[in-house]
Amino acid sequence: MIERFVRFEVDGTARYGQLKEDTIRSIEGDIFAEIKTGNEEYGLANVRLLSPCQPSKIIALGLNYSDHARELGFPIPDEPLIFLKPGTAAIGPDSSIMYPRMSKRVDYEAELGVVISKRARFVPREKAFDYIFGYTCVNDVTARDLQKKDVQFTRSKSFDTFAPIGPCIARGMDPSHLKIESYLNEELRQSSHTGNLIYGVAELVSFISKVMTLLPGDIIATGTPSGIGPMVPGDVIEIVVEDIGTLRNTVEAEKS
Repeated sequence: MIERFVRFEVDGTARYGQLKEDTIRSIEGDIFAEIKTGNEEYGLANVRLLSPCQPSKIIALGLNYSDHARELGFPIPDEPLIFLKPGTAAIGPDSSIMYPRMSKRVDYEAELGVVISKRARFVPREKAFDYIFGYTCVNDVTARDLQKKDVQFTRSKSFDTFAPIGPCIARGMDPSHLKIESYLNEELRQSSHTGNLIYGVAELVSFISKVMTLLPGDIIATGTPSGIGPMVPGDVIEIVVEDIGTLRNTVEAEKS
């Protein structure tokens, strides 16, 4: 059975809840402690969904689908290629991606996100799933021209709003073969499945935990398949992952 959890705003307060169809049942406290359901229920249409967690960091993977490596002209890495996006880049569904004035090309990247459940350090691969709360959709928004200019990824990946996450955290499914797609203005641009990942979920959790301590709510963005492309202000980008849902955001020009 798949469970879905959201973080939402109602009456100016952010709360966690469990989503069943179009109804949210409130959760007392946060979802990374003991989950205690409350008595309040809210209609999904009557609240604003936020990023489903507040990661201290987002650990992203470069070139983790072979077809994506080929489209960029890069060799497949012989170990996971990781980089960081700051927690300040995270936004939720239906929030706007701001197109920065200093960039001339901003791309979408559809990814499966892995949400960490508890403090993780030096995790054996066979125990990796003990440290996973669930899975979400991530759009690893990238200023492609700045990435090429800088060589390293920090600036191109870290602008505020460059990590849309959501619409929920889902758990209870097998992450090893989930369909993943992106749609730009309702036109299909990416289509693959997580069975094509070069480094799978368990291997990534283990590898990254040997580099840095993972904290509850941290997100591993597992990489994007081929089909990346540019967005411009006014575009609507949708990331769709099987059994999770659709993460939809609009692109806006950065305000002065």
